[in-house]
Amino acid sequence: MTKMLLVGCNGRMGKVITELAAGDVDIEITAGVDVAGECAGKYPVVSSFDEVAADVDVIVDFSSPKVFDAMLDYALANKLPVVVCTTGLSEEQIARLDSAVEQIAVLRSANMSLGVNLLIKLVKEAAQTLAKAGFDIEIVERHHNQKKDAPSGTALALADSINEGLDNAYEYVYDRSDRVQKRDPKEIGISAVRGGNIPGTHEVIFAGMDEVVELTHLAYSRSIFGKGAISAAKFLAGKSPKFYSMADVIG
Repeated sequence: MTKMLLVGCNGRMGKVITELAAGDVDIEITAGVDVAGECAGKYPVVSSFDEVAADVDVIVDFSSPKVFDAMLDYALANKLPVVVCTTGLSEEQIARLDSAVEQIAVLRSANMSLGVNLLIKLVKEAAQTLAKAGFDIEIVERHHNQKKDAPSGTALALADSINEGLDNAYEYVYDRSDRVQKRDPKEIGISAVRGGNIPGTHEVIFAGMDEVVELTHLAYSRSIFGKGAISAAKFLAGKSPKFYSMADVIG
């Protein structure tokens, strides 16, 4: 059984992971770290990494950039692999993570959903066939009206995967309102929709002459990200130091 240290256990995703792990016989949360103290899980929660006394095989971090450095210090000191789900890291923190892979296994993803990461893999393969046949590529993402960033990190990850498969020869276009010209064949259009309580939706459109291929992912709840994080934790435990991705988890 994999023993997990959950950082940020009192947050929205921390609570989701706590609930999911309770019903998973292959993983156990042996401790949590959160500045807010105890949470609803049946495991000890402390506010400082110095207080962690439980056995741990892997760290899952769903906290904030403010906690990141202390978390990474603890992971390096104890040679523990870490699944980084925290967003908004600074360039300096990302650089620290890049250096950390010399000592520990690290998995970091813009989106922990297994379905999204499979989509990222599929669109790269599709683009290599369809772009050569003259298909235009558009990405449309839709989210609820409370989401602050646009386009989503997942939309950019999809675009990056497609572009990587096409030798990074394509330009990203976010707004055509100031372009009075035909669509450039070497562009990937990225559009964002915000409204109501729309579930997270990412649609990749390959538009050719007389045919259209669409690949779509819909996220109806946060549980998909929790399931992905747990799968990543099981995968990463015991792995040798280097960077891993959700593509490695999917296999």
